[in-house]
Amino acid sequence: MLYTDDILTIMEEPEEFIRKELASYFTIKEKSIGPPTQYLGNKVSQVTMQNGVKCWSFSSSQYVQSAVKNVEDYLSKTGDKLPIRNKSPWTSNYRPECDITPELSPTKAAYYQSLIGVLRWIVELGRADICMEVSAMASMMASPREGHLQQLFQMFSFLKAKHNGVMVFDSSEPSIDRNLFIKEDWSAAAYGECVEELPGNMPEPRGPEMIMRAFVDSDHAGDTATRRSRTGFMIFLNNSPICWFSKRQTSVETSSFGSEFVAMKLCCEYIRGLRYKLRMMGISVSEPTFVFGDNQSVLANVTKPHSVLKKKSSSIAYHFVREGVAKDEWRTTYLNTHLNPSDMLTKSLPGGEKRTLFTSYFLHYL
Repeated sequence: MLYTDDILTIMEEPEEFIRKELASYFTIKEKSIGPPTQYLGNKVSQVTMQNGVKCWSFSSSQYVQSAVKNVEDYLSKTGDKLPIRNKSPWTSNYRPECDITPELSPTKAAYYQSLIGVLRWIVELGRADICMEVSAMASMMASPREGHLQQLFQMFSFLKAKHNGVMVFDSSEPSIDRNLFIKEDWSAAAYGECVEELPGNMPEPRGPEMIMRAFVDSDHAGDTATRRSRTGFMIFLNNSPICWFSKRQTSVETSSFGSEFVAMKLCCEYIRGLRYKLRMMGISVSEPTFVFGDNQSVLANVTKPHSVLKKKSSSIAYHFVREGVAKDEWRTTYLNTHLNPSDMLTKSLPGGEKRTLFTSYFLHYL
């Protein structure tokens, strides 16, 4: 048996296919044919950007407001309310791993875990601006405390004030200064004249070229309990965000160089898989992926063929990323940390201008 929930089909002549092909197997509702309006809890609509480009947008406002109302109904049973209007998901300088408030009762712990599930789905629906905070709070599910639950209420208060976030999938090409991504001569390096391996059974590419960009960052030793770092990266196809990732690293790195290299490796692993997937979907990917980072030591070691590794503990990440550069799968360059949107995926940022700057890359508050 095959059970499906929501299916979104895109084609040039949907009426003919649905009426002649799909309708012979399934009962099709008449309103199923036409531009989508709802998908996986998101409101789907077309918008026109300032540059005149028409594109699709996803808004999770309806789902977020419903989730907030459920939390308010829960609190009203005990006479409590959500915190007052908040500009950030966490209170200032909060560290969940340092919280020593009493542990939650089994009933409240189960409620905490259910709220994490709701928040993780909100992140999947496009709210990348709370990805880091939700990831950090999810790591506390084994034994959540009173303070952790209060921070979730703080997060829902923030969502109540900022429920109208819209993620826009802009298909226009980004402006990239290719002079920053110089292709070096790697023939004398250990990798030799290696080239990117293309899938042998991939279909013939159709349609326009897709330009892939990635922004990567890490928060060195950000976890004060274990001193593990956090990896964060965002990936765009043209000007459309398609991946946002925030996760605590599995090893303890003794330097920011090491944690940044681990983050770069994780990002490049995802890029390699995505390039394969796009090609197997018939999408042309002929250019390298343009990767932006803010650690100049890592970037120098990655881009210079004759650089020498001084940190043996980083050797796997070092060679993986460098070999990809030699194959021209990706190229890297420096981006000031104050302009790096992935910074939001590694540390909790205060409200105001800095958060607005980063969300402008992928999220619009209407």
